[in-house]
Amino acid sequence: MSTEEIYLARQPILDRRHRLVAYELLFRSGKEAAAGAIQDNLAATAHVIQHAFADLGLEAALGPHRGFLNCDEAMLVSDMVEILPREKIVLEILETVEPTPTIVERCRDLAAQGFTLALDDFTEVEKKWQPLLPSIAIVKVDLQPLTPEALAHVSRELMRWPVQLLAEKVDHREQAERCLSLGYSFFQGYYFARPTLLAGKKLAASQLVLMRLLTLVLEDADTAQIEAVFKEEPGLAMNLLRLVNSVALGLTIKVTSLRHALAVLGRRQLQRWLQILLYAGASQEGVTSPLLSMAALRGRFMELIAAEIGRDQEFADHAFMTGVLSLMPAVMNVPLPELLKGLRLPDDIVVALLDAEGDLGQLLLLTEALENGNALLCHDLVAKIPGLDAKTVNRCEAEALAWVGNIGQEV
Repeated sequence: MSTEEIYLARQPILDRRHRLVAYELLFRSGKEAAAGAIQDNLAATAHVIQHAFADLGLEAALGPHRGFLNCDEAMLVSDMVEILPREKIVLEILETVEPTPTIVERCRDLAAQGFTLALDDFTEVEKKWQPLLPSIAIVKVDLQPLTPEALAHVSRELMRWPVQLLAEKVDHREQAERCLSLGYSFFQGYYFARPTLLAGKKLAASQLVLMRLLTLVLEDADTAQIEAVFKEEPGLAMNLLRLVNSVALGLTIKVTSLRHALAVLGRRQLQRWLQILLYAGASQEGVTSPLLSMAALRGRFMELIAAEIGRDQEFADHAFMTGVLSLMPAVMNVPLPELLKGLRLPDDIVVALLDAEGDLGQLLLLTEALENGNALLCHDLVAKIPGLDAKTVNRCEAEALAWVGNIGQEV
């Protein structure tokens, strides 16, 4: 596998309260996917992992979360895995690995060293797996081929061992609720990343105000216009004054008017504060939606890419808004046309959101391809964007992950 064009993809893993606790890390070769000849090997895998952790700073980018890393037999028995940060990485043993005595002994040794081991795509407690299960911490149960009865059976069987259960390929609410009732600890699947829109639901007033303010900041509107919107939301205005008067800003004077507060804070700081409020506002009971995290990640990633390819600050700001707004319909359960009616967005953002066209549309398509692990499409899109390559894409991805993690801590 080529080590020059490998794209990092990640899929969120949630706990029982829908909090993000880990990512499954996927590495895909775009160049060889384009050639139709993906052939994995241990040397290439080692290079990718070293590149991800040493060069991209992925360990820091994961923040408090862990990363699930796929392991085939060759990787599992190699010395390479022992250099990985065991407190951050879960070794996910692929279903193609046969539990031979050698593999059972190797897993027992890795568990004793402090590694967390998981079994992937589990569907049946066959006798051959039983010697391996005492060393396993997490079993990922594949819901796709299982009937409700079969799921209940395999879940009960697995509970004979001290393992935590992870439901993967959760596509529907009913599946998630069933697995919750069966005692599952973790969840992974499109249900959590692509919730169904509720037709006719309206935007909350506070969310719409934040959107309007962000749009005005991006348009570099007059301070009077921004001030007028704040005056419509007394609670938001009060928070602004508190922010500007906080000790963190190191001011020696007292700010008492909205206009003065906006001048002191500045447009870039105001934009960041609004982004954080938007991020926090769609959370419920203190738990930030994983979809909202994905929206923030999209925005920051697109903003970083815009800067890397030499575009100006206005384009980078538009790239951020395009990424965030692309998932807001799902976050807020509002159809995109209805969402856009409440905002006066620049034409390039609207065209990107509705038709995936223009330069912003290309960046949005690249972002979605990266999320889905579609290396072939990543390869094609990167080739169309001057000044961009796979190394830059992955570095921006890692930086965006770290940024989202920092915002989560601020919230």
